[in-house]
Amino acid sequence: MSSLKFKKVINPRNFYKVNIVFFCSLIKEGSKMYAQSKSKRASSFHEFAKSTNDAWDIGDDEEEEFMSFASQSLNSKVAMATAAQVIQNHSKSKEHHGEKTQPLQSTDENKSNGKVIKSNSEAQLSKSTSGSSGRNTLQKQQSLPLRPVIPLVARMSDQNASGLPPMTVREKTRLEKFKQLLTSQHTDLEELRKYSWSGIPREVRPVTWRLLSGYLPANMERRETTLQRKREEYYGFIKQYYDSRNEEHHQDTYRQIHIDIPRTNPLIPLFQQPSVQEIFERILFIWAIRHPASGYVQGINDLVTPFFVVFLSEHVEEDVENFDVTTLSEEVQRNIEADSFWCMSKLLDGIQDNYTFAQPGIQKKVKALEELVSRIDEQVHCHFRKYEVEYLQFAFRWMNNLLMRELPLRCTIRLWDTYQVNVFDSKNYLHPKKYSHTTLQYVL
Repeated sequence: MSSLKFKKVINPRNFYKVNIVFFCSLIKEGSKMYAQSKSKRASSFHEFAKSTNDAWDIGDDEEEEFMSFASQSLNSKVAMATAAQVIQNHSKSKEHHGEKTQPLQSTDENKSNGKVIKSNSEAQLSKSTSGSSGRNTLQKQQSLPLRPVIPLVARMSDQNASGLPPMTVREKTRLEKFKQLLTSQHTDLEELRKYSWSGIPREVRPVTWRLLSGYLPANMERRETTLQRKREEYYGFIKQYYDSRNEEHHQDTYRQIHIDIPRTNPLIPLFQQPSVQEIFERILFIWAIRHPASGYVQGINDLVTPFFVVFLSEHVEEDVENFDVTTLSEEVQRNIEADSFWCMSKLLDGIQDNYTFAQPGIQKKVKALEELVSRIDEQVHCHFRKYEVEYLQFAFRWMNNLLMRELPLRCTIRLWDTYQVNVFDSKNYLHPKKYSHTTLQYVL
């Protein structure tokens, strides 16, 4: 069919409706051509495209007519009437279920939980009167997926927090049990581990982590003096070592730390604050100086994060993610920093072979993962081998960062509740077998 002849028959308004048989026949013909000659795929495609070219050769006058028809907007009166009917039906439906509804424009402000909130009508008015920058911002927000904004302190807690439903009877019972253990003259660490396995309530998580990591003694009377002594010891390290960061033999270490810190949780405003980044720099530099066998290795910076957030939450009831750390007293900031350093050090003391030359600790754990997958899911294991996918290629970061970059921070903190229980032995060092088992259990 020639292009000219086709134009005389086709009306743009019913183009698709009238010629559906025509298109189906073309597709059918194209399918036959493809089946007859698989070795000439490129030429077959070009022939098929050439045979359908005339279907899209609409003249300028016909195109204008077609576009004008497509661009016609709905009658505004019809649209308003339809919207009003929808609102009316919705109101009747809610009244039927015993819910009270408020007129859309009957009030300018509603009070909810003591906060003044703009009504929908006022919000729509402000949107329509905003400038181009406001419209651009709105378009960007609408293009993003919607998700509830929940403070990190609340999200990482198993228990009640501001804005959340009251604790259940079971949660209250667990919290009371934790408090009894922690306030006893000599805390039963085995019992504490037992209760901590399924998660630690936010209210008692900081002191529980200090105890389970071996930073605090089980004896109640010795805890305060131990905290004071260890905090002073850490700041003694600061005075002794931190100025050496500018010396030639330490410049590379400090430079790498300085580069890595801003990359730590870049989407959380808390970790972009200069004061927080300085805290992380001091912690990591002092640890690297005191552990020359491994020094600083990329990935260790992530391991400070859970401790810092947990010890910060001890002093903050609001959204930790956006909290300004400089509003805390200098003493509180120093205590959070020192506690984060010592607990991170306790953690790394047991897995230091993860960060020594060739990182043998990580290689052992990746090998253990491979053996575990081969036993429990042979099909997946064979699939990896078939396509020559090495476990080290995808599992290295899991072990290097203890899943810090694979899970949201709130999930990581919950996971580390169980890490604290399972990975430390009676001498307060990480038990390699228990550590591997716990990590692999959560990886899979």
